[in-house]
Amino acid sequence: MSNAWNSHHNGDQGGSQRNTRWLTPREIPEALGVFDLDPAGAPGHELANRTYIIEYGDDGLRDPWYGRVWLNPPYGRAQDAFMARMVEHGCGTALIFARTDTKSFFTYVWDEATAILFIRGRLYFHHEDGTRASANSGAASVLVAYGQRDAEALRDSGIEGKLVWL
Repeated sequence: MSNAWNSHHNGDQGGSQRNTRWLTPREIPEALGVFDLDPAGAPGHELANRTYIIEYGDDGLRDPWYGRVWLNPPYGRAQDAFMARMVEHGCGTALIFARTDTKSFFTYVWDEATAILFIRGRLYFHHEDGTRASANSGAASVLVAYGQRDAEALRDSGIEGKLVWL
């Protein structure tokens, strides 16, 4: 992994596991319908019709985005770049921590999203082998919809939480 987002760890759950990739629970994107592209995917954990996987030579920051996008961006330095790309694309849903007071949240969510769903409780991400992590993510998560279709998908998803239209 040679590009800027080589520390792809979704749902960082503590210092001893910092270099581990944490996978989205499948039931989250599945509740939102079919996605055309996941630009920050993981081997064996494809959540869209096409998944860019850095280990296979894909680069979700440089390769073309199209259709409805599912995005669980790599947390850390690359997150803002992925979120900026999502704002530019304007069609899809992102899963991020609900850090509503940050500059990044204001820039890419409050100022740009169509709707957000604050998920009730804390998610349990999964290990690369598919097993559920023993500890929750350590922070609240939010689904961020870009575009009317994705906002309606949040509304109709059945995912427990609080929906806010922006």
